[in-house]
Amino acid sequence: MKRWRTPATLLLAASVLLACSGQRPVAGPPQSSAPATGPTQGGRLVYGLSADANGFNPVTDQFAAQSYSMAGSIIEPLVSVDANGEWKPYLAESLTPSKKYDEWTIKVRPGVSFSDGIALTGDIVKANLEAQKASPLNAAVFVPVKSFELVDPMTVKVQLNQPWVAFPYYLAAQIGMIVPPASLNDPKSASLKPVGTGPFVFKEYVPDNRMVVARNPKYWRQGLPYLDEVEFRILPDSQTRAQTLEAGGVDAIGTSRDEDLTKFGAQKDTYTVHRAQGMAVPEYMFLLNTAVAPLDDVRVRKALAYATDRKTVISTLRGGLTKPADGPWSEDSKWYAPGGYPDFDAAKAAELVKEVEAEKGPIRFELISTPDPNTMQGVELAQDMWRKAGIDVSIKQADQPDLINRAITGNFAATVWTQFSSPDPDGEYIWMHQGYAKPVGAISLNMTRLKDDKLSAALDIGRTNPDEAARKQAYTTVQERLRDLVPYVFIDHLNTGAIVARTKVRGIGEHVLPDGEKGLPLTGSPIPYHPFGQLWVSER
Repeated sequence: MKRWRTPATLLLAASVLLACSGQRPVAGPPQSSAPATGPTQGGRLVYGLSADANGFNPVTDQFAAQSYSMAGSIIEPLVSVDANGEWKPYLAESLTPSKKYDEWTIKVRPGVSFSDGIALTGDIVKANLEAQKASPLNAAVFVPVKSFELVDPMTVKVQLNQPWVAFPYYLAAQIGMIVPPASLNDPKSASLKPVGTGPFVFKEYVPDNRMVVARNPKYWRQGLPYLDEVEFRILPDSQTRAQTLEAGGVDAIGTSRDEDLTKFGAQKDTYTVHRAQGMAVPEYMFLLNTAVAPLDDVRVRKALAYATDRKTVISTLRGGLTKPADGPWSEDSKWYAPGGYPDFDAAKAAELVKEVEAEKGPIRFELISTPDPNTMQGVELAQDMWRKAGIDVSIKQADQPDLINRAITGNFAATVWTQFSSPDPDGEYIWMHQGYAKPVGAISLNMTRLKDDKLSAALDIGRTNPDEAARKQAYTTVQERLRDLVPYVFIDHLNTGAIVARTKVRGIGEHVLPDGEKGLPLTGSPIPYHPFGQLWVSER
């Protein structure tokens, strides 16, 4: 997806990080027999990424998992998320809502400077937020924001058009990452040579090959980082990444292949495996365009769900490591509500297909997929299941940028998709609310283009009502409407996303926030990411 931009390319970054309070994800213990020792200073880490970044400017460039890994080592956000899914101030010292939650006051943390020597102040934070609101890339997220006001040199007041309970969590993502004035004034340079307040500083970037960052000697968090240098190696092919790790060419990789989890997980003396859990785990699904025939007919959409044997998909593609999904939130989430999803039932699928065919004729549509062999295997499996129900599905391959462009402009019937890793349901607001559903041909963040009053009203309650019980009921309604209307054919919770590292690499998923709380271990879609400032390497 690198070097590809549209006013809506925020979508993948948002799908993996727009963090809001919710499920309490807990890091699984690393699989290692290495002795416990304290962090040591120095050393170099080589880290294999699945793709290059689109650029390193949070105002102008689309951020996906690889972007956060690289740029996030240099540029920090106003807010972070702890291991319990609660927002915590980061570059902000505090965030305080008004009684109605239609105003938030941000106090900037004192004593923080950018690596170029400029002190972090309220006017810089205000300028960053204003740039984000004006950016075609991220403006959709800030629609509820009316204005930003500099109250004093270290305080910014955000005035909203409506209550927004989850607002601080959005500042934990790309939209809350703060860059110095020079980067705002020269966005092209900022895309290639990022500057921030983070633990590392930019050293080198070779597109499609590597990015190197070095220790920031003036970092505001005393004693950090531990590493002297991190090299991010771009290795798009998943098999090549795994082979390079085995050969010693890299020290850690991201993966979503079940065979990697099984293989490296069995070698506990050599590797550790760290898997994303809870709400940080995205869902694997088929995204359906409800605005075009034949998928504008809910009976067809339900037939697809009834015809999909999710357990067979999981056993075939995931080695049995994942659990079936029946909505955007997993059973271990406090937001989850059970019941009502169309489970596998070949007879019901065939019955619905015959009913539609009697009225409208044969059901045919095109399913889009990226050419990746693992993805194609899942797409072809679904194609076979749907054909058995009497639905004629052809497959069209497209590279990732084209696939996403077709999704947001409505030039598709169905496509394979991975999304919904926000720790709070409000993070999915712009992907589901009818206010973001635009006609085919127009850019639509609600890519299913589903318009449903009950669904949208529930999303509004979840966004504006601070009472947790009211929010839970609202998101129960959201799940009920998704199951009734089937804009997505859910498959599984993709918790095969993992970081595999040699045992000498320590600290993955164990970072501590400025207030002493443990941070959210891993997040991302489909390969997770994590901070690098507290990673260290042992002699082993």
